Amino acid sequence: MKKLKTALCATTLAAMSIFTYQVYAHGNVTPQAVDVTSLPQLGEQWLETNPFSGNAEAIKVGDSAYNQNCARCHGLEVISGGITPDLRKLNDPNEFFSPEEADEWFMSRIRHGAVVDGRVYMPPFEGILSQEAMWAIKAYIETRDVPE
Repeated sequence: MKKLKTALCATTLAAMSIFTYQVYAHGNVTPQAVDVTSLPQLGEQWLETNPFSGNAEAIKVGDSAYNQNCARCHGLEVISGGITPDLRKLNDPNEFFSPEEADEWFMSRIRHGAVVDGRVYMPPFEGILSQEAMWAIKAYIETRDVPE
């Protein structure tokens, strides 16, 4: 009976481990295309500040683009679960940076990603998302309330 109980416990723990791995593993997630045809084209030169701040159409495009490509890690409606940076704090100049510095940090991170000790914390999106899509995402983030 004791061996059966031990085997049952071991099987249950193994099953829970597999389930937990499936819940928390990101796996290979394919970035989703972003339709930016309704936005002005920005050209080849990367801009230093967000040309779409306050642009209603860009915010709409950015909302969709964020939820398709960013929310799985940074949280729905830009509300982080604490594992990744809370991007709403980019809107608070007392928290991180001035608005210009926030634009620079955001664009550097989304273009080049983040690797720490050889581990990819965020993939680079340059070559996957256009500059217009990236700035539209930033315009959407700017509309989210800063956490208290």
